[in-house]
Amino acid sequence: MTSRKPDEPLARNSRLRLVRPRALATARRAVTTRRTRPAPRPPEGTPPRAELARQARHVLADAVRIARWAAVERGPESALRTGAEAGTAQERAAAALDLTPGQIRAGWDRARLAGLVELHGDTARPGWRLHAWDRDDSAVLRGWVALFDAWSLVHPAPEGVAPSAVAEVVEAVPQVLSLLQLSQGPVLVPALLDLLGQRVEELREERCEVPVTDQTPEPATDTPELPETPRGTDGLPALLDWALEGLAAVGALTLDPGADARHATLTPLGNWAVWVKLEQICVAAQSPAGNIEQSAEDMLRGCARLTPGPARAEYRAWLAARTLSSAVAELLAVARGEDALLRGLAFEALRVVGAPAEAEVRATVAEPSLRPYALLWLAEYEGADPDDAQEVLTREEATWLWVDTAAAVADHGESELLVRHLESAVQGTVPALLDEVRAVGHPRTVQVLVALAAAHPDPALSKAVRRAAFQVHTGGA
Repeated sequence: MTSRKPDEPLARNSRLRLVRPRALATARRAVTTRRTRPAPRPPEGTPPRAELARQARHVLADAVRIARWAAVERGPESALRTGAEAGTAQERAAAALDLTPGQIRAGWDRARLAGLVELHGDTARPGWRLHAWDRDDSAVLRGWVALFDAWSLVHPAPEGVAPSAVAEVVEAVPQVLSLLQLSQGPVLVPALLDLLGQRVEELREERCEVPVTDQTPEPATDTPELPETPRGTDGLPALLDWALEGLAAVGALTLDPGADARHATLTPLGNWAVWVKLEQICVAAQSPAGNIEQSAEDMLRGCARLTPGPARAEYRAWLAARTLSSAVAELLAVARGEDALLRGLAFEALRVVGAPAEAEVRATVAEPSLRPYALLWLAEYEGADPDDAQEVLTREEATWLWVDTAAAVADHGESELLVRHLESAVQGTVPALLDEVRAVGHPRTVQVLVALAAAHPDPALSKAVRRAAFQVHTGGA
């Protein structure tokens, strides 16, 4: 029998290095390949990012002042919360900041839409962008883009217009913005109206359903016929004016009365934002899976081999082509599936969604398979550093997440990565890890332990892991 050297620890009792667990990063590395695609360059003449950020700060100057005032004045709840005391708070803010109550209300709405403040029930807290506003140009530009995306909420739609007509115009506006961006100069409003009308008709044709005439009963002879719903462009001029004024209100374009007819011109900020969104769509459309057209599951599979930056760009493009409520529901449906890698990627995509996904994510805390991911998502959403967010998990939840991530690595990665994943466990020793893995009840425990036993080069440790897999499989202690 070969004797063990005095300084050689037993493999089965070997200490695990207590490294900070980064489960999702480990799962992603299982399939990540570096891309060499160079970063796209904005169109010639686009101001530097520092100048764009300066312009964005100017657009949101009142919103920042109001958010900072509210951060200082807020008590247990927001100083500008809605409710019985909202009017008093707005009057105090107006007096302190030398603004009208109307400007206060508008600035508060902009602050919420730009992420300068975050609402948690009846409480408003300063957003992370507010803390980084003076020093982080990227945070400023992301905040302005969030406001740009919400232009239809900034400027109330005309009264007496059907919500469906408003929705059609909101969906068609990107085409108008693309024309403005390609024109690189002023465009007459009548030309924009023609384009808007064409796009609205296309949207109506895409949604048109063929009536099932053979199953439709003949109307009674004494029933008066209803007037046919107008399908032309009636009402579009007013809605186009509303859209252009809303975009001008957020600093995306300017409107000039002109000598012959009004014309619109994108501002440098608006031109840059439209280019960014077109680039995101092009990146997604050029991906191997054609992600922007795919279901959530296929989109996530297409993004699995991308590094986090390009993947987030594709998530944004995919989300931009859908209503947020349906996109969030589809992502959570994928997260409930059997593929652990897609579960983690689904929550990465939900991080891009941000605040609109909070209620749905919070509801998944009660689901054991999603609870660790949801708790990490909520911790980061509420301002925790991603490196420290793991502290919100209990020991059992962290172990469950470790097994789930190991399942993703076993399904999609290489054996060496699975061995390295062993070092990210929160337990200090292999026996302690095996005891807690057996107790946590993850449905993939046996497969994970078998894969780890097959991959690990240490025979003693491999034997111990294989024995644990057998015990879980047979229900032994």
